[in-house]
Amino acid sequence: MPASRRHHRALAVFVHCLGILAAVPALPTVAPKPATPAAGAPRPAVPGAAAPQGALRVAAATMTPTPTGTATPTGTATPAAPAPPPLVSPSVIVPTRGASSAVTVVVTPAGTPAPGYQVQVRNAGSLPVATTVRQELPPGTSTTWVTPGGRTSRSATTTEVSWQLRLSAHSTTTLHTALTTAAPGRALSAPACAFAAGGDRPYDCATATWDRSTVPVAQATDAPAWRRPAALLAALAGVFLLTAGGLWWWQRHRRARATAGPSGGAGSGGAGTRPAGAGTVYAGTGAGSSGTGAVAPDQGGQPSPVAPVAVGRRRRPPVWLVVGAAVTVLAGVVLAATVTATRQVAAIDTTKQPSTGAWVGTSTTGVIGVPLREQALEFTVYRIACPSTPSTVGRQCRATVGVRNLTPEQQTWHGEMQRAYLPGGTWVSADEAATRLANQGRDVFGQPLAAGSRLVLPLVFTVDGTDRPRQLELRSGVFSAGVRVDVP
Repeated sequence: MPASRRHHRALAVFVHCLGILAAVPALPTVAPKPATPAAGAPRPAVPGAAAPQGALRVAAATMTPTPTGTATPTGTATPAAPAPPPLVSPSVIVPTRGASSAVTVVVTPAGTPAPGYQVQVRNAGSLPVATTVRQELPPGTSTTWVTPGGRTSRSATTTEVSWQLRLSAHSTTTLHTALTTAAPGRALSAPACAFAAGGDRPYDCATATWDRSTVPVAQATDAPAWRRPAALLAALAGVFLLTAGGLWWWQRHRRARATAGPSGGAGSGGAGTRPAGAGTVYAGTGAGSSGTGAVAPDQGGQPSPVAPVAVGRRRRPPVWLVVGAAVTVLAGVVLAATVTATRQVAAIDTTKQPSTGAWVGTSTTGVIGVPLREQALEFTVYRIACPSTPSTVGRQCRATVGVRNLTPEQQTWHGEMQRAYLPGGTWVSADEAATRLANQGRDVFGQPLAAGSRLVLPLVFTVDGTDRPRQLELRSGVFSAGVRVDVP
């Protein structure tokens, strides 16, 4: 056999062997034959075959069926493996939604001449709940009557009424508060919150503003005419029109006088227009009749005099008129610039603290219990409490804040941008570790707020010294103007 054929045949055998080896794993497996039991060993039960009654009793005594496990001959059940948790991509951020609380609070102002409020606390759950309701009173007020069970506590800066309640399932409790104030003409806001019994974790908060002012609403008075841009522009336009009209009338009058002057001189024989003894100027000669030049007769033999031509010159307005108009325009420009600068300077609020990057929206300032809106979020500070004695890490002032997302998109906010300003002008950011601990381990800044959601949560600010924060600054982002809440 030629060598080439031997090589081809060896290659074909090699390929055939490879095909056999590749097909071996796909072949069906053959079940091993059952081992033959020993002479004295019991035979295994065959499914479907009838077992003796004694064997059934033995099996019942040694095996216990379990619905979720696998029975073993020793009587113990192997528990089923728990289902693995669903896989969530770490890049997917789930927005935070306000958890629905079984306890809700509604505050409405009382329709009385004196300040008063009605607080409704509802338990929508199926179990009774113990709660503490606290209502912070506006500065400068005192209680005249509260619902029995309420306890009034005063501090150096605030006055608070609290109730210890046990709400039955699907029940509503109504509380009343009547106040007196030395300034009846101003609006008063009194927020109320329901907390977990013996703690500071809020279930829900609400606020209302009482306003029964007997003083008529102050009417907005118009600014003086010299401070209104529209009136100032109208005055400047009137001055300009009067100046233009005066110039036009003066120019027309001068032209009329210049036209009437030469015609009147021609009718008197040219007296006043030419010097005496100059003679009569005839056409084509330029000489007069005084003998200074030859007399050129016309075609009829008689000389024809030439009509005198008035030599006009360019008229200019008097200096006093030009200077007066320039002074008037300059005075108007200076007046407009002064008024604009004065209004802009007067609009600057020197009591506000500077903020970094507040480029979007307009900053809003309010008091505790008043909802304040910024570009994306609505903030309401319901309560702020600082311990009387500082701890080892400082005084931790806890502010109960409500946050509502007003936009149709999820919004993020950051703990570094929430600030508490101290009387000395310094400020501190929210203590994120203490805030997480106050919210039972939940990172309120780690996830964005869902569209239309509302959260009521505590924010913790760690301050040094004994001073209480005098203002809180809350904002949604770095480029938001934010809101400022004055703390009494």
